[in-house]
Amino acid sequence: MKLRGKISIVAMAIVLTTGIAIAQGHGGPHGGGDFFGGPMLGYLTDVLDLTDAQQTQIKQIIATQKPAMKPLFTQEHESHQQMMQLIQSGSFDQAKAQSIANQESQVHAQLEVLHAQIASQAYQVLTADQKTKLAQVMAKHQARMQQRMQEHQQAQTPNQ
Repeated sequence: MKLRGKISIVAMAIVLTTGIAIAQGHGGPHGGGDFFGGPMLGYLTDVLDLTDAQQTQIKQIIATQKPAMKPLFTQEHESHQQMMQLIQSGSFDQAKAQSIANQESQVHAQLEVLHAQIASQAYQVLTADQKTKLAQVMAKHQARMQQRMQEHQQAQTPNQ
């Protein structure tokens, strides 16, 4: 795998775990409702053996961006609720559904950019060994996901 691909995988891991932690905002074995509150984040903390100083740095990165993310999470939730109301209304309106979907996708794109920014900053806190370890963990995860997708596709294909 090329270096760019490894960096993308690492960034995705950090983006996903950051998003989960911020969205859920619950406590766990590694602290309060911030970056190290979620189970996945605790796992990465353990796997990468992050120092207290690294955890503090990453928490600060998250804290800096959290005020920008919170209204976006709220908007995304509201769009989802609007779509659910439309579905349950009994009269589907294609234009309204498209409008809600467009709004939600714009908010989602803004969140992804913020996640990528946070991931990039958090990635810089890691040592070279931690970056390598994270790339290995993510490569294993990607391989498992690829295998599951293949198994799912095979299960969906009717026997000839």
